Amino acid sequence: MRVAIGSDHAGFFLKETLESFLEQMGVGVIDLGCDSPDPVDYPDFARTVAERVARGEADRGVLVCGSGIGMSIAANKVRGARAALVAEPLSARLCREHNDANVLCLGARLIGEDMARECLRVFLATEFAGERHGRRVGLISAMETDHG
Repeated sequence: MRVAIGSDHAGFFLKETLESFLEQMGVGVIDLGCDSPDPVDYPDFARTVAERVARGEADRGVLVCGSGIGMSIAANKVRGARAALVAEPLSARLCREHNDANVLCLGARLIGEDMARECLRVFLATEFAGERHGRRVGLISAMETDHG
């Protein structure tokens, strides 16, 4: 599995922690920045990660900003990205099972490192359930085409 990861300045330190966690799990990591806690614009990093995932260059994506909200809004503008803002493991599981989310968004100012690691672990370990959920994800994909 390959995971593209990115953050803004507010999420930089948590991104670095999660990158190490992924490497310890044996997951391939594509670090797309940012590279320091110096101020940057989060939409740039959300777009880069979401595009890599949407093109199949990464299996999943992880985005971290202060709240996770901006990253999730921006990533969801990329056709083929399904970003989910998560703060606990149940949501991490359900966004994969029911929505086939492929980008996990976390708020560094709102979630602790241990909880973030567990959300990431669950997100990567959970498969899409398909069946009736597949039809619904298809409806979402059709909306991208209708409004692209």
